[in-house]
Amino acid sequence: MHDPAAIPVMIIDDEPHLRITAGQTLELAGYTPEPYASAEEALEQLPPDFPGVVVSDIRMPGMDGMALLREVRLRDPDLPVILITGHGDISTAVEAMREGAWDFLEKPFAGERLVEVVRRGIEKRRLSLENRALKAELEAQQSAPGPRLVGRTPAIQRLASMVQRISQVDADVLLFGETGAGKDLVARAIHERSPRAGHPFVAINCGAVPESTIESELFGHEKGAFTGAVERRIGKFEHASGGTVFLDEIESMPLSLQVKLLRVLQERSVERLGANVPIPLDIRVIAATKVDLKAAAEAGQFREDLYYRLNVVTLPIPPLRERREDIPLLFQHFAVVAANRSGLEAPPLDAAGISALLAHDWPGNVRELRNLAERYVLLGSAFGYRLDALLEGAESEAGELALPQQVELFEKSLIDQALARHRGRVSEVSEQLGLPRKTLYDKLRKYGLKAEDYRQSAEP
Repeated sequence: MHDPAAIPVMIIDDEPHLRITAGQTLELAGYTPEPYASAEEALEQLPPDFPGVVVSDIRMPGMDGMALLREVRLRDPDLPVILITGHGDISTAVEAMREGAWDFLEKPFAGERLVEVVRRGIEKRRLSLENRALKAELEAQQSAPGPRLVGRTPAIQRLASMVQRISQVDADVLLFGETGAGKDLVARAIHERSPRAGHPFVAINCGAVPESTIESELFGHEKGAFTGAVERRIGKFEHASGGTVFLDEIESMPLSLQVKLLRVLQERSVERLGANVPIPLDIRVIAATKVDLKAAAEAGQFREDLYYRLNVVTLPIPPLRERREDIPLLFQHFAVVAANRSGLEAPPLDAAGISALLAHDWPGNVRELRNLAERYVLLGSAFGYRLDALLEGAESEAGELALPQQVELFEKSLIDQALARHRGRVSEVSEQLGLPRKTLYDKLRKYGLKAEDYRQSAEP
């Protein structure tokens, strides 16, 4: 929770007694009142990303409340403006709401009513600013070449470093990871960071293409090569010339076809069905599997020679449960993507939400987390934005971790979230978490967190 005392509330009114009365009421409620006698004076002091709300009378000499509302909305349409109207002036209140006012107060109003309207406006402002920060981070990520591997854990940082190195070497790659771990994203990241980025990326799910057509899909065919071949077809390998072929679920490829794939990899050429002329290929092949191909080869379920040909460079992709500290960051990333796509807001995580995310075992890995984030954005309001309800009572296996480990993981995640939210400003993190600065610094050392890393990540 944010400390109300750190949140300013602009009070704009040409009547001194109203500024004083409203200011005292808000101060007693824990907010920091900022009184101004005119709209012009207040606008001069209004900073970008003002964290509070604006409360203004409508009837004022010079710039009135409606003109102030329009100017504020031009500067920041997400900043809540609460207007004070005269008794019975319903038409003005309706006009104010139509112009985009957050709410209005009718004179005379009770102090409790003022505090409640301000409280709701500040909560709305907090959500808007946090969502804005997430969007800015997402845009920064998208400006980098290729898909970004989101995460701060050593496992994902090692993977990102290996992806960057391998992308510059024109070698075939084998990706190994559980279903939903992100093998397709890693394959695209390698392609987009490589010199082949301007050429096709052709993805083929070997387990989804019928065995009767997969050979034609991969290698193509000539007209009349078989019944139904009424015209020439360019295969996936040939179409990918200059680019990358991604063979997902390579373990599902029929053994008979594995022989031909081995020949393609060795000779870098392909023959269409019904033709005898080899077509040279300029491609990189990235294969992905969720099973141990060496064990499958030993069991006679996969060709051993093809396994060794693919195993030049192998990248293991860690499952989500082995990098739990990345889960809240990944969830927010996917929520912002979903919010941008749907035009909705992505409410930031609270402590209960982070706890629910860390407690789940994620058998579906990153794919399951992304689906949950999309449900959170689209359906979350119906469940009160409770992630435990959205998880539909899925049984947690986080009990495999000892209680002290679970507590430390949760604590580290909360500190990580606060550092990211406040761009590494330790004083603000200390205030938000209610920790003395020395205690916070001790915990930063304990968890290997550095405030300067979060300040650097916020730079353009």
